[in-house]
Amino acid sequence: MSARKQTGPALRVLMTADAVGGVWQYALDAAEGMRAHGVETILAVLGPAPSGDQLEKARTSGIEVIDTGLPLDWTAEQAGEVAAAGQSIARLAAEIRPDIVHLNSPALLADGSFARPVVAVCHSCVATWWESVRGGPLPEAFEWRTELVRRGYRAADMLLAPTAAFAHATARVYNLAEVPTVVRNGRRPARGEAPGTRDLFAFTAGRLWDDGKNFAAFDRAAAHLSIPALAAGPLGGPNGTQIAARHAIALGRLSDEEVAGYLSAQPIFVSAAKYEPFGLAVLEAAQAGCALILSDIPTLRELWDGAALYVAPDDDDAFARSIERLSADETMRRAMGEAAKKRAGAYSVGAMSAGILSAYRALIPSRFRSISLKGAAA
Repeated sequence: MSARKQTGPALRVLMTADAVGGVWQYALDAAEGMRAHGVETILAVLGPAPSGDQLEKARTSGIEVIDTGLPLDWTAEQAGEVAAAGQSIARLAAEIRPDIVHLNSPALLADGSFARPVVAVCHSCVATWWESVRGGPLPEAFEWRTELVRRGYRAADMLLAPTAAFAHATARVYNLAEVPTVVRNGRRPARGEAPGTRDLFAFTAGRLWDDGKNFAAFDRAAAHLSIPALAAGPLGGPNGTQIAARHAIALGRLSDEEVAGYLSAQPIFVSAAKYEPFGLAVLEAAQAGCALILSDIPTLRELWDGAALYVAPDDDDAFARSIERLSADETMRRAMGEAAKKRAGAYSVGAMSAGILSAYRALIPSRFRSISLKGAAA
């Protein structure tokens, strides 16, 4: 794709992000993808500070990062902290004067007043997480967080969601008048060297401490495998949650390049998630040509049906049997890896950038005369 060169930014965007999970990759890929079309994005990071490799990636991509030190809505101790964070981001927006404010944490809009149009993205929330992972009435600590998200959703000028299944779940849980617009995530493939010669192994990656990722099922399945089971990601979260690896080999937090190195060996990739609004780790594995074994939940069915094997999230015996089946059948494993890689081509950074730009264009069409959305989708 050859993007039309701009003499200056056609659009300035203030985008919030966090460095804890997939929102960081989403924000960097979106900012880099839109930069090719004259869009300048400034990232305001909330929650734990980005790591050195994360900051280096942003720097080499030409993306300005502001580490605000403000709390995330799901780690804050009380509603007032989130309200203050929203007001701080609003003040930052008033200083920067962007054309668009892009909130990846919609709760910030509950008490933040912005003079510019606001696009909010429904990446995840405690209410839909609780429904998928625990069930039953929300605990008190989740009720006020849910109310902040509800207010933020209703105050946004436009809502986006990464899958239709999650968009409809969000609209139902929050009783929204309109279903959020679907803009599927994309991922720029990372490159990394495989960590030495290695026989076939099973692999999972993500926030292992998050019960929604259901690492415990993968860990239990690992006890019954004839091949190693490796897991990349932190076992402890910023909210104090901790989990132990009893049978799988825990690799800890890895950089994008280190994860890409393991994926380049084309292991059997497993996601046992109970809650996954999109699943960037699955996309990264598919881009590398890994055979996929996924939990049978609506979002993962929507994205990968016909290109993965599916297992009920808590059936660790079925996960073990599926992994063993693929490990013993190289032909099937390679065919599934090719199918996953072909499907991954639909979830590109270009397509994601085009979707986001279309949302921006709907809010301020006069600023888009020099931006080719056709080119952005390439």
